[in-house]
Amino acid sequence: MGESSHMIYFDDLPLSKDIKQALMELKIDYVFQPIYHPDGKTVFAREALMRPLEMTVTELIEEYEKAGKLHVLEVATFFGATQKYVLRSYKELISINSFPCEIFSREEVETFIGYYGEEDHAMIIECLEYPEFSEKMSRIKRQYADLHKNLIAIDDYGAGFNDIHIVDIVNPDIVKIDRALLSGVDHDEYKQANCQAIIETMHNRNQLVVAEGIETEEEFEYMKYLGADLFQGYYLAMPG
Repeated sequence: MGESSHMIYFDDLPLSKDIKQALMELKIDYVFQPIYHPDGKTVFAREALMRPLEMTVTELIEEYEKAGKLHVLEVATFFGATQKYVLRSYKELISINSFPCEIFSREEVETFIGYYGEEDHAMIIECLEYPEFSEKMSRIKRQYADLHKNLIAIDDYGAGFNDIHIVDIVNPDIVKIDRALLSGVDHDEYKQANCQAIIETMHNRNQLVVAEGIETEEEFEYMKYLGADLFQGYYLAMPG
């Protein structure tokens, strides 16, 4: 399985014929964006970001949602992103996006572990804020994560439907504050109070907080001042 700079290959994965055929129709690649500790240098994890070759991510998701094939993208993301991660020889945690209405079958979980192996806290499962929330699937996802000693993150907290109600249901290990809530936080008193309240609430629940979408030094420093645990954004590193 050689590394390609253009796309992910699924032909050698030990999956069902139907799933493998659907995956092989995809033309996608993955890039990674680091999530840093407060020093802004030490990497805590790397988030895998899908990069379709012929359309945008949003267009791809909309196409597969309309076709009732979101599960194909879920499988593609976990297997494909991990494939690229292994080929790059990264050692930190991998953070993989997951639709809140999708879940691996037990067979797929066992296939994934059999193919890539399993380590304690080898993965962060990052629950997206779209396209729709399923309480049943989210609870199963939490059970799977606990069983295999992985972590759960809530992405884009404060955007879409990812709010405190979802946090109560999912009980994540990590909460990522959406970019919109912290943009310009260094000079916006309302955002300062709101971000501080979110951080305090999550810390009281023993949950780590990621300041997501950091684009300026001022935002980085202020979110550190407020007590965010981890940081991600263009200011620190572009996806690559």
